Amino acid sequence: MRSEKEMMDLVLKVAKEDNRVRAVGMNGSRTNSNAPKDSFRDYDIVYLVTDMRSFIDDPNWINVFGERLIMQTPENMSMFPPELGGRFSYLMLFTDGNRIDLILAPIEEKEQYCCEDGLTIVLLDKDGNLPSLPPPTDKGYWVKKPSAEFFADCCNEFWWVSTYVAKGLWRQEILYALDHLNLVRSMLIKMIEWKVGIDTDFSLSIGKNGKYLKRYVDEQTWQQLMLTYPSGNYDHVWDALFITTGLFEQTAIEVANELEYSYLYEEAKNVKQYLKHVQTLQSNGGTQGQVHCPCEHNGIDGLPNESKGERND
Repeated sequence: MRSEKEMMDLVLKVAKEDNRVRAVGMNGSRTNSNAPKDSFRDYDIVYLVTDMRSFIDDPNWINVFGERLIMQTPENMSMFPPELGGRFSYLMLFTDGNRIDLILAPIEEKEQYCCEDGLTIVLLDKDGNLPSLPPPTDKGYWVKKPSAEFFADCCNEFWWVSTYVAKGLWRQEILYALDHLNLVRSMLIKMIEWKVGIDTDFSLSIGKNGKYLKRYVDEQTWQQLMLTYPSGNYDHVWDALFITTGLFEQTAIEVANELEYSYLYEEAKNVKQYLKHVQTLQSNGGTQGQVHCPCEHNGIDGLPNESKGERND
């Protein structure tokens, strides 16, 4: 595997020898002092260039970086719509294990590029006209304190989508149930993230996809969270659903108390009763019956009203 020095020397050599490349920047894990240092860190590089079209029209110009195992150019893909405006990216994994995520950006965007990510550093500025940057910081990625409305929306989304998991399990549609359990879990992780933010005075990042979350939660919480990832077994998914609801409610109440927000106990109680009731029904593999909502204040016959705001199923 080529060393970090070898890779950085190569990135800069290519830029220096190509007159179209006017500046080079880098961000990501290699500029973040809080990110673990390992050999899987990407080189997140931006070339600020003139005449971008000449690069894009010549797919072989990137061969200089080494033999590739696989590459993706998202802006050329039909399945995923472009997200970088007029920029163009080459995501390259090399046979020696190194990876470069190289983005071409028009030199006219130099001011915008330098301001959009606090982890950006300038590696090369041929014309000396890029703005000076402060030391890199991941502050822009720190857990942010939610507003009362955002907190309420998270709770509502959690309890609402949990009913889809139950519906999928009753229908014996395991993929449908698991897909919605993933959505429910994402709200759980968001709530745990806010709890971590409270505990750390909202002064750190838990990383992309929550990859650093384990550092900041107690062992019991972590083990419960791991139990929300079930196997493809209906009973296991039911168990995971109830573990998810229990951990969510516990965490949401703690967050609400700390931030002095309201938690809708009655709404949560209604949904928990509904979930447990659906679990007791004979599955759709047997005789289909009616779902009678067990909520104390309102009994509703039949399956949930699919004409009133329900997601497509």
